[in-house]
Amino acid sequence: MSTDNISKVAFVSLGCPKNLVDSEAMLADLSDAGYTLVADHDEADAVVVNTCGFLEASKEESLETIHEAIDRKKAGRIKRVVVAGCLVQRHRAKMLEWAPGIDAMIGVFDRDRIRAAVSGGVEKETERPSWIAANALQAARSRGRDTTSLTVHGADGKGIGYFEDDGERLRLTPRHWTYLRISEGCNQNCAFCTIPSIRGKMRSKPLDRIVNEADSLMASGAYELNLIGQDTTSWGRDIGDAGGLVGLLTALNDVAAAHGGGWIRLMYAYPTNFTDEMIDAIASLQHLVKYIDMPLQHATDHMLDAMRRNVTADEQLALVHRLRERIPGLAMRTTLITGFPGESDEDHQALLDFVDDTQFDALGVFQYSPEPGTVAGTMDSDSALHVPDEIKAEREAEIMLLQQRIAFENAAYVAEQDSVFDVLMDAPDSDGVQPGRCYHQAPEVDARTLVQTDDILAAGSLIRCRVTSSQGYDLIARPEDALDRRISLPISGS
Repeated sequence: MSTDNISKVAFVSLGCPKNLVDSEAMLADLSDAGYTLVADHDEADAVVVNTCGFLEASKEESLETIHEAIDRKKAGRIKRVVVAGCLVQRHRAKMLEWAPGIDAMIGVFDRDRIRAAVSGGVEKETERPSWIAANALQAARSRGRDTTSLTVHGADGKGIGYFEDDGERLRLTPRHWTYLRISEGCNQNCAFCTIPSIRGKMRSKPLDRIVNEADSLMASGAYELNLIGQDTTSWGRDIGDAGGLVGLLTALNDVAAAHGGGWIRLMYAYPTNFTDEMIDAIASLQHLVKYIDMPLQHATDHMLDAMRRNVTADEQLALVHRLRERIPGLAMRTTLITGFPGESDEDHQALLDFVDDTQFDALGVFQYSPEPGTVAGTMDSDSALHVPDEIKAEREAEIMLLQQRIAFENAAYVAEQDSVFDVLMDAPDSDGVQPGRCYHQAPEVDARTLVQTDDILAAGSLIRCRVTSSQGYDLIARPEDALDRRISLPISGS
């Protein structure tokens, strides 16, 4: 089938919120170029798959989606398959072996090549185009960027600030909340993580661009901005920003205030760089919700050392206590890894004790997945260190059952206290349930607050509610005063 006259494009975005922002930027680029974006793949001329390659499971999901698109092309239902993102960046040499029907590929530093990749026109197998810069510096130089003004170069001379533009996005999240990326890449080099090999060294987005983007998002109706990056607490260090994260949070708080209010939520905070000044900023800034997502991964020195986390168990525990003592009402979310190479029964029990003692508001657990090219992957090949899959599953179940008990008890306690919260409403479910979220409930990963009322509550409205009961992880609430509502979305034409 000819690749001429491609006009309709379907898009699949897989993986994390950072990938979602990349997808939104590519969608905006395609829309600006005149392509019609369609949800139904059978109506499309081309399908773009923005892949995740972080774990083996995400690789398999990405390849399955790619093969589905290729099967459509073989059947004559679409003309072109374009693959982008982390899987391409990580496995560029193997992609055409795994999926020979791919027509074009784009790496994580080259999303601005999406128009050329979709337009196609190259038919020969040996001429299938790809845009896969090895790193951010190479990508910037190929575009004639003056990178020196964006960074304080390290000893290797390869440092670079975030040069891509996230300002123009066709958002896939609801109008009233969104992700705001403040950095890309990571300098932490944890033993299990593939991010540095895929996304490169940390690159902070300059302050003025983040502020402008936040202003634009809030002007378009976003009430909640969820700050994302691989290591948000290190923001600004690589580009020599003296204010660091405190300066950024202060500036974003001012943006929210200028728009009459809003929620700024800090995600992906790294524990080693969390300073007292950051704690004070979160405690004092009005529009920063008292919520921190801080992946801690484990709770013993043995495991933290093996994971190369650069923090001790005592330091982690002290930080958790310090955060809670100095930020009244703080909600904390964390993620953990179970079954890491060398994890003993004693390590696992210590992790259970840690979870029980700290009583996190929300918690996720991943079974360790050995990834090629990582230090931990090499460790896992040692039979003396490898943790069998059945033991990983058992340990994950134990942690999650413990966390479930904690979460259920905490939700019931909140209901018993007759608590009152402002609830940011989301779209009603298909069964008519009207869900929303309190400040301690991040979108897509945490529990919800189900609001009981005969009225239809618009998504994006902020409703003051009293919690009346709980249902597992979720809270059940009723509006305090049906007449006292603040709507976050601007009135059309105002």
